[in-house]
Amino acid sequence: MKKKVLLVTGSMNQTLQMQQIAEQLPEYDCWFSQIFTDNPLVNFLLERVPLLDGTILGKKHRNIAESYLRSHDLKIDYRGIRNDYDLVIYCTDMLIPKRMQKTRLVFVQEGMTDRVTWKSRLVKTLGLPAWFTGDTSLNGSSNVCDIYCVASPGYKVHFTGNGIHPQKILVTGIPNYDNVRSSLVNDFPHQDYVMVATSDIRETFRWENRKAFIKEAVRIAAGRRLLFKLHPNEKMERAVSEIKNFAPAGTLIYQRGNTLEMIANCIELITQYSTVVYAGIILKKKVHSYFDRDVLQQLKPWQNNGSSAANIAQTCRNFLEYSMISMKRYHAQEDSPVDVSGLLDVLDER
Repeated sequence: MKKKVLLVTGSMNQTLQMQQIAEQLPEYDCWFSQIFTDNPLVNFLLERVPLLDGTILGKKHRNIAESYLRSHDLKIDYRGIRNDYDLVIYCTDMLIPKRMQKTRLVFVQEGMTDRVTWKSRLVKTLGLPAWFTGDTSLNGSSNVCDIYCVASPGYKVHFTGNGIHPQKILVTGIPNYDNVRSSLVNDFPHQDYVMVATSDIRETFRWENRKAFIKEAVRIAAGRRLLFKLHPNEKMERAVSEIKNFAPAGTLIYQRGNTLEMIANCIELITQYSTVVYAGIILKKKVHSYFDRDVLQQLKPWQNNGSSAANIAQTCRNFLEYSMISMKRYHAQEDSPVDVSGLLDVLDER
């Protein structure tokens, strides 16, 4: 019988990422589940508090992900209860039920994580669940997964600082952000605008002065045409209304579309807390972000011509069919910045 792999989805970006990895694992029986918890209190609140529906645990994201999976004839096992799995691939380690920790676990970085704050440090000091922060600052800090697949050598340093054993971390690159230059060839109809990529700050229960942010974008644009690409988790009617009130007439507003292609055609990029800022940096655009540009330059995802999904799949394959020789052979490739000498010791302990 084929070994079974469960890939845990979340946002649409995470869902697409997991689909790409599964496509590289045809010899396994792959199933998908939206991220879930076994915590009865959290599940109770999810059913009765509409505000929580905007989180990746909520019905909104689950319905979007499952609709997409069904349209591609992919198998769904919500909460991972239909099968016993040989491997589970997670897009976050902030919420992994105890029963899932009994199998082999691989963490795949999805994108940028939020800045670590006093709140993050307090949650960690008190030993509270990472999701108590209300953001992604502690994503990749539980050390509960066996292998952590990350975007770049800079992120290996970052996740090590967050408490992950460095020997568990492999630099594989991350799907969707590993071949940014391919977006330069596109048919997006606009050129030479100042682009603004918003974040779902308010939808994730944080404070934002959106009026001030829009006015700052107008100031930076200095008369040049603006294009706003809204985060898919935003309350669209509110966001569009605000832009129309505070941005000049003729400002372009997109709720959907290929964000990387929009960035490829812009002359300047304004972001908040968004992974897409890396696309701007890689394409040598002038960028604005709530994060320090020098730090972002160190963290930017490895560009490997779109091979991250294959890298992650091969890492999972080696882990499942564990062979010291195959692991060494794969990670000894000249174009891989990965040092797995310590990981092999970790895997031996399994």
